[in-house]
Amino acid sequence: MSNSIFVKDGTAQGVAKQRLIETIAGPDKRVINDPYADSFVIGSGFMKLMGHKLNAWLSEKLAPGFHEHLIARTKFIDELIVKSAINGIQQYVILGAGYDSRAHRLELPSSLKIFEVDQPEVSDNKLAKLPKELPNSENVTYVNIDFSYQSLTEQLIGAGFDQEKSTIFTLEGVSQYITKEAVSSTIKELASLTRDTNSIFFMSYVDELLDKNPEACFGEGYPNPAKKASLIKGLSAKVGEPWISFYSYAEIEDLLSQNGYLIQENVTLEDLNSLYFSPVGRTLNENQIFKLEHFVVAKSKL
Repeated sequence: MSNSIFVKDGTAQGVAKQRLIETIAGPDKRVINDPYADSFVIGSGFMKLMGHKLNAWLSEKLAPGFHEHLIARTKFIDELIVKSAINGIQQYVILGAGYDSRAHRLELPSSLKIFEVDQPEVSDNKLAKLPKELPNSENVTYVNIDFSYQSLTEQLIGAGFDQEKSTIFTLEGVSQYITKEAVSSTIKELASLTRDTNSIFFMSYVDELLDKNPEACFGEGYPNPAKKASLIKGLSAKVGEPWISFYSYAEIEDLLSQNGYLIQENVTLEDLNSLYFSPVGRTLNENQIFKLEHFVVAKSKL
């Protein structure tokens, strides 16, 4: 449906797989730790036997920097959520939550109310796979929605969302799979929902240059960038989740500004490489940099 902001289960599994690969690394070598990722990955036991290096090598063969790109995105959002909570944000809404585990693996204050929004079948599947006893479960509310007849605003308010409380929204790894109309209407709805308070909005987007000039979306010397771009898009399409929407920075800036948001950060793996991977001795070379997806943080003008 054109106004749905959700994607299929396969995308969530793929991202969970990369989090598992990272978690398998030793404590002094990993960037993030997700003890729940293996719950969502078929063959997780075999992957653990293979170890981090072999799994990461296989990912490198598919597309250099792909694994690190997803881990950098995960870490960037992790830090954003923790920092926002420390600074007093009262609510956290995960749009298209999939197999996100931040509510349980991050050290978040009990005062932070968390809403995980997704389709009923995805939420049910997630709950069935997760351990029964989880940290911070009492502060998590699952918000099921069917866009064929339900409103995001109505479902959130019905689940206990408070329009007077400051909120951070995240739309991670979704915008390329859905229509631009769906992204635009969602941002407009969120801005209206929190018009009387402060809010932060995170989204990721795929650069429009991926089609126009793929070399610009990878580091200098990256092997066969156009071929790798086609491969990645082709793999998504093969599992029924094609990339259909690409953006320029100006387009994203205008979209957010029209809805009362000012961009604070716009980064890629290139910006986060030394910050996240150098401390664990895994700095990527320029010819391994995968920068086709941008991570944007915007704040309401209120």
